[in-house]
Order: sequence, then C-alpha cells, then structure tokens
Amino acid sequence: MKDIYAKIGENRNAGEDTALCIVVNTRGSSPRKEGAKMLVYANGGIYGSIGGGELEKAVIENAKKVLRTKRPEMFRHDLLHQHSMCCGGTVDIYIEPIMKKNKLYIFGAGHTGKALAGFASAFDFEVVLIDDRKEYLDESDTKNTNKLQLSYSQALPLLPFDERTYVCIMTYSHAADRDILAYCMKKPHAYLGMIGSRRKTEVTKKMFAEAGIASADETAEVDMPMGWDIGAEDPEEIAISVLAKLIEVKNNLRT
Repeated sequence: MKDIYAKIGENRNAGEDTALCIVVNTRGSSPRKEGAKMLVYANGGIYGSIGGGELEKAVIENAKKVLRTKRPEMFRHDLLHQHSMCCGGTVDIYIEPIMKKNKLYIFGAGHTGKALAGFASAFDFEVVLIDDRKEYLDESDTKNTNKLQLSYSQALPLLPFDERTYVCIMTYSHAADRDILAYCMKKPHAYLGMIGSRRKTEVTKKMFAEAGIASADETAEVDMPMGWDIGAEDPEEIAISVLAKLIEVKNNLRT
C-alpha cells in the first residue's frame, strides 16, 4: 500500500478533503497498536485501517464529524462496553481534518500581484496568477504559482469557485477590475477584494448601484480598498497588508 502521507498529498492536489485517524494510545488488548493510521473521506470511504469491525465503523463516523467541524479531536473507545468487541481494551484515536488547499485567484501580474503570489504560496494557498500580458507573467519567477495568460473575460468562465475561493483584483485597468468584480460577486467565495483608492471604491459602489449590478449591502461585503490599512506604500508592503486580511479570513473560517 502506498505511504499514507503520499496519499494525503495526492488527495489535496485532487481537491479531496480527508480525515487522518491515528491510534495514539492503547490499553489492554486492541486490534491495532499505536501508530496505526487510516484516511476517511467525506463519503465514508477509507484508505488504510485502524482495526476493522465496530471500532472502525465508529471511527469513520467520528472522522466525518471532524470533516464537518474542521477541528481536530481525540476520541476514546472502550472496545467491550461501546462496541461489544471481546478484545476488551481501550483505544485513543486522534483525528485531524486534512482539507484541500484554499484557491487564491490574483487578477493582475503587476508588482503587487507578483509580490502577493510569492507571499501567499507559503501560507497554504493554491495560487493562480492571471494576466493577459505574457511578459508580466514571464517576469514572475514565483515558485508554486500557476500562471494563466488569458484575457480576463476568457479566464473567468474557466475558473472554479467554491466556499474556499479567495479573489484579489488588481489589474492595470479600473474598467477590467470592475468587470471582474461584478462577475465574482455572483460566485461563491470566502474572500473578495479589489485594490484601489477610497474614491475608486465609492465610484464603483455608485456605478454598481445605478446599473443594478449590486446593492449597497452587497458591495459592502467586498474588501475595498483591499487589505489592512498599515500605511503601506511599496508593492511588497501592500501585498503583506492584503495577505494579512486573507489569513484572517481563512483562520476565522475554522472557528
């Protein structure tokens, strides 16, 4: 059987959530000893085993709960009294959710976009840097970043969106920024932000309201101007201010 940690890597790359179950302590007789591992998928499928029988059936249900709550948890099983297993011992099983990476779409490969892509790839984001200018994407030597050279209107329909999608809009064109924003507001996402001045923000809100694109309440949900106000000036500082907001949103979603 393939190493379970290699399997975890495959699952994350494939966008599958799994729960890692590890036997961390046993007392008395038990089917498997410390270190036994099993992966549980959201549909109840498994990879590996922690002992089979009623114990494994219960652990699968524990793991599905952990996947729903997204919080690790320790479970103690009394094999005789809880599961009518003649082994008669107790087993402590630690279960940790292994979630697929958060997708981060960065529209615009200018100085700030490239800096953000570089920083974010170290914080468990699957980064896609999108621009229609080949030379700008070629200048980005950021590791672990996917690059998509297409017009924004071509790129948007190709991108999958879900509740763990983060979107940062920072192209060279205010009109393009607004078009991207209008599209993404209608898609599921964890975070949506647009770079710009306070005037750009107010003009965008007014334009969207007058055109019936989005109400004031809907545009209030967009992070614009994007990032935390830390007095940032250069592209790297601005990128850090945006990354701080992304991390805040990501970590709050776990609670």
